[in-house]
Amino acid sequence: MFSGSIPALVTPFRNGNVDRDAFAALVERQIAGGSAALVPVGTTGETSTLSTEEHKAVVSLCVEVAAGRVPVIAGAGSNATDEAIDLVRHAKAVGADAALVVCPYYNKPNQAGLFAHFKAINDAVALPVFLYNVPGRTIVDLMPQTVAALAALPNIIGIKDASDEMERVALHAHLIGPDEQFIQLSGEDSSALAHRAMGGSGCISVTANVLPEACAAMHAAFDDGDLETARAINQRLVLLHRAMFSSPSPGPAKYALSRMGLCAEDVRLPITPPDAEARAQIDAALRHAGVNI
Repeated sequence: MFSGSIPALVTPFRNGNVDRDAFAALVERQIAGGSAALVPVGTTGETSTLSTEEHKAVVSLCVEVAAGRVPVIAGAGSNATDEAIDLVRHAKAVGADAALVVCPYYNKPNQAGLFAHFKAINDAVALPVFLYNVPGRTIVDLMPQTVAALAALPNIIGIKDASDEMERVALHAHLIGPDEQFIQLSGEDSSALAHRAMGGSGCISVTANVLPEACAAMHAAFDDGDLETARAINQRLVLLHRAMFSSPSPGPAKYALSRMGLCAEDVRLPITPPDAEARAQIDAALRHAGVNI
């Protein structure tokens, strides 16, 4: 159910507000492009600058537009445990299939605090939860032993790992055991294919915002055992993976989508649009990937 290419959706803005029509069109495009699931209001969805009302409205809209055609993994993280529980409850109430919960940021909890945070969410809401480990943004690192302990809880079904430590895929599997159905998703487009080879199930992707068909095709080729095709697609996308972080995300993704006429490039402060150098890099990456701009 949760495998393959899963876009971390951008949240389009227009005149300072969430552009609901553009968001709905992007969801339709992702489904048509073969994306396996959808993640609204994750990091790429600018969750940190959405109000709580906007956050919940975007999750609700994503579920409504998807209409059961693909699963929705609702972003539901916070550095306050009670707020995270509220967001997961909302995700369940509106029909999301799972929640993606980032490690608490800024507070810098230790491993005991991280375990207690996720256990409180597990105990409060009967909804599948993906842990989200991204030390470069949260400062804290959810260690494999803590992941294994959390995997024993009934509602913790997997992890999105952006630690950039590829061996963790195998280490998680070793610690959790072969009989457990624990889903490991990559949080890094540039190493997504390698993550699959190590035993991962898919990627929560920034690049898939721009080229959903290509990202989905790469995972499909891997699943079919066609590594030559998977590598060829990855080579086509490699410059775009890098360009998506040529300036603070999701500025590059929104700029690319604006070049394709799919939404405005508006971002919210403190994120700013890509500068001229980054725009040139993104344009070149789009052309390398076969996009006519």
